[in-house]
Amino acid sequence: YNTRLRTPRGFLLRNSAAHREWNTPTGKANFFAGTLPTSTVHQQARTAQTRFALQTFRSHDQYNTTVYGLDDRYRGVYGERNVIFIHPDDLASLGAQSGDRVNVIGEYDDGVKRVAPDFRFVSYDIPRGSVAGYYPELNVLVPLGSTGDQSDTPTSKSVMVSFQKEAAA
Repeated sequence: YNTRLRTPRGFLLRNSAAHREWNTPTGKANFFAGTLPTSTVHQQARTAQTRFALQTFRSHDQYNTTVYGLDDRYRGVYGERNVIFIHPDDLASLGAQSGDRVNVIGEYDDGVKRVAPDFRFVSYDIPRGSVAGYYPELNVLVPLGSTGDQSDTPTSKSVMVSFQKEAAA
């Protein structure tokens, strides 16, 4: 491994699918359509006035959980990461404005209090009932045992949250 690692220009990790080699009983690619759930966090958030479906994502200056800077030129955020992207109409329904500071409360019914403190609202063109922010900062809101039914991956794209206004300093 170390010898291969020192090879100029690195080395290629083989990917059978890139060579159209399908390691399946039929020798062909197999595709399956999964069933859709009858109720999702996003559907539940649309019926609630003060609860939202949170998705977490990376910023421009980030690779996986490694953060290289505080700027996200994709979304026009500079010098900070504790932000919540929210639709302008949802801001109005909360009686809030872009720039207001809030605590983000995880709404998972397991008796554990989950709070991400001191986040700033950013008015953004995102679907109503949905909000978004960066991970790993918002990972605290994702219960360890909350995983996708078929994927068994963390539910970081569908976390029910609410907001608590920050007390004036």
